[in-house]
Amino acid sequence: MASSDEPRHPPLRSFGRIKSRAIKPRQAALFDTLLPSIAVPDPRAGPIDPSSLMAEAVGVWLEIGFGGGEHLAEQASRHPDVLMIGCEPFLNGVGSALRHIDERGLKNVRLHADDARDVMTALPDASLDRVMILFPDPWHKARHNKRRLIQDETAAGIARLLKPGGRLRFVTDWTDYAEWAVERFERTPGLVRQLDPGVDWFTAPDDHVVTRYEEKKLGDTPPIFMDFVRAA
Repeated sequence: MASSDEPRHPPLRSFGRIKSRAIKPRQAALFDTLLPSIAVPDPRAGPIDPSSLMAEAVGVWLEIGFGGGEHLAEQASRHPDVLMIGCEPFLNGVGSALRHIDERGLKNVRLHADDARDVMTALPDASLDRVMILFPDPWHKARHNKRRLIQDETAAGIARLLKPGGRLRFVTDWTDYAEWAVERFERTPGLVRQLDPGVDWFTAPDDHVVTRYEEKKLGDTPPIFMDFVRAA
């Protein structure tokens, strides 16, 4: 067993590149002008109280890996009284999200341009009403499965953060990742899968927002949707 004096190793990265091309000038400018005012406090500096980010919020939602920010911005626009926390390490995606936030004049979004797991660690128990994970990196090869975002530890962390009755949505377009994820979520104490009679897991929920990534159909299956509720 490792000594308590030994340094703790951070979790394996669950994402690939953090930048793929030059960020457009307008988006790059928003990194300097908009992001500082809506950035989540550094989670490594200590606990994060969601009420300090938006005191008047009637709920708190977390999107882990928001891609280009289309889904995050649309949900924020539909629910202006809810605090939307979005985490994304891919800087081009952050730039895109900043553009959506700026164009829509959204006041209820806070961003973390890095690994969501740091923010999750800093948030208090039962502080979230909803967690959304759409199309995370699949890491297909068996030897890379340990890099997948969805692990037992992540699932337990989500269960800790959700309020009783809080909801988790997971969406993927890779069959093996769907099977991997549902196995881990279903064995996590406190998470109960929501199954509607006559509705299969290819049926998009009424409040789903289709993004450009989804339209590219890069996976091996149509999108698979899973919803879970935090038991009381």
